Amino acid sequence: MKFLNRKTLVMMLVAMMLVIGACSSNTPNAGSTNATNNPSNTTEPPTDASDDPVTLTMLVSGAKAAEGEDFELETLPRLVKEKFPNVTLEVQKLPDEQYYTTVKTKLGAGEGPDIFLVFPKLANMGAIEVAKAGYAADLSELSFWDRVSPAAKNDMSFDGKPYAVAKGMDILGTFYNKEMFEQAGITELPQDWNSFLEAAEKLKAAGVTPIAMGDKDPWVIQFGMYQLAANSVYPTDPEFDTKLQTGETVLTDEKWVKTINQYKELYDKGYVVKSSLGMASAQAMQQFVDGKAAMIFTGTWDLPGVTASGAVEFERGFFALPGNDAGQPVYASASTAAGFALNAKSANLDAAKQVFEYLYDAESPLFEAWVASNPSISVFNGVELQNDIFQDVLGEIQSTGNAFYFSNQMWPAGVSDVMQAKFAEIIGGQKTTAEDVTKAMQDKYKELYKE
Repeated sequence: MKFLNRKTLVMMLVAMMLVIGACSSNTPNAGSTNATNNPSNTTEPPTDASDDPVTLTMLVSGAKAAEGEDFELETLPRLVKEKFPNVTLEVQKLPDEQYYTTVKTKLGAGEGPDIFLVFPKLANMGAIEVAKAGYAADLSELSFWDRVSPAAKNDMSFDGKPYAVAKGMDILGTFYNKEMFEQAGITELPQDWNSFLEAAEKLKAAGVTPIAMGDKDPWVIQFGMYQLAANSVYPTDPEFDTKLQTGETVLTDEKWVKTINQYKELYDKGYVVKSSLGMASAQAMQQFVDGKAAMIFTGTWDLPGVTASGAVEFERGFFALPGNDAGQPVYASASTAAGFALNAKSANLDAAKQVFEYLYDAESPLFEAWVASNPSISVFNGVELQNDIFQDVLGEIQSTGNAFYFSNQMWPAGVSDVMQAKFAEIIGGQKTTAEDVTKAMQDKYKELYKE
């Protein structure tokens, strides 16, 4: 399948966020609830078919909320039961890698959950993959699409039909300990790669671990890498990934070699916690919240973990990792977030659609609870930014448009896995080079990409 031009993806998201930012209330715009304005509505939304008992199953990835009520595991089932007394929602949450394996196995065997988590476009468990495989139901008939950002809807679509509802827009960034920065004499946030390295060196000289990363979970390697790529790869060639599909560009390009080498530099200079390959992501997060490391690379979705109580109290901040050269603008890495899909083969599809109509109706207690618990930046009209920690980066994106999507959203599932595995060899002290990493990425891309 050939993709549409992707240059405007983040700009569409930015335009959507500008509209959201202009709203004066965190209550969704009442005028946006008129489903008759939605051209994708070709049938009436599902209605209650019976009052017979129904059990819906839901499988998602992630960890249980460190503090307070977990939305998927506790809030969602409770509020669904209040609205639909005959419906029982059973939710299971698995670690990310286990989720991918489990959900694919279940769906392939025809035993998949009624509701499951899907990622945008070509990412692992991406909308295109699950739609082409016949796993996800076409959601075109649902009534709320006129309230959703067109960019977010498009990223969860295949052949013009939406197959999942995105949680929002996510931004990759650097969470940091403000007190540690001040104590190390860092008075301004770094605005280019060299100044970031200088800040890391100041932290190290002050006896502080600059960066905690749990590389035992290899997928965290993406979190810093894509931020650097947003500055080193795409500003001079916004269509780089589209051109990959035609062979006009390759992942062995010097821009990707530079990106890999930048990330390698953080390990070579001892700025990342020692023995990170033996540290899981949850352990790295604990190091950060306990005040044992000054920074951690992750995304907006990880806010609950980043802000959980630790051994010490400190103020958190958030900035885009500046992989740019001095004098050049900083680009953020921002993309449509994961979201929920419905099993096309579910025996309870109508009931699941009723739950979706309630969840995304822009006014129900369930919608309000979802917005309040969701760290991603909403793609629903009229919902204000919920977490001020992201305001500076989001404001910069809104004012400049300087952002690019997560690279893996345009790669076949498997390319990022190879990138992570080969880079882990570098972390482990093997003689693997940046050129080795990019060659492995390109070889895997050629193997997997199909028109």
